[in-house]
Amino acid sequence: MHIQNPDKNTIRNGLQASKIIAVIGLSDKPHRTSYQISKAMQEAGYRIIPVNPNVDQVLGQRAYLSLLDVEDPIDIINVFRRSEFLPEIANEAKAIDAKMFWAQQGVSNEEAWANLQDSGMIVVMDMCIKVAHSVLDVK
Repeated sequence: MHIQNPDKNTIRNGLQASKIIAVIGLSDKPHRTSYQISKAMQEAGYRIIPVNPNVDQVLGQRAYLSLLDVEDPIDIINVFRRSEFLPEIANEAKAIDAKMFWAQQGVSNEEAWANLQDSGMIVVMDMCIKVAHSVLDVK
């Protein structure tokens, strides 16, 4: 089985229809990639919900232990964890009603991808959300 990302229009439409991004593995350290990308997405108008059991808050937002602890609706699940954690995260993702599951550049897992195919979510792996947002000219 080979992971195949959706076409550019599907990704663009998903980003345009979304307002809230839960970021799994969001660090509170400004030099970390997860922080920098999430800050840029926040500045682009998205609400960021940190999901990281090791921090209390990031980017002015309360952090949650897991996706299942987030009370608010989530549009995009953006994952900054190693690829081997994706199957477990995919199972949690299926338990909530999100529009997109996004694994950052360098992060992918065929088992998780296959598991999410019947979820109704747009599934993107091994792609930077900030770069896609810029390149696809999301308004």
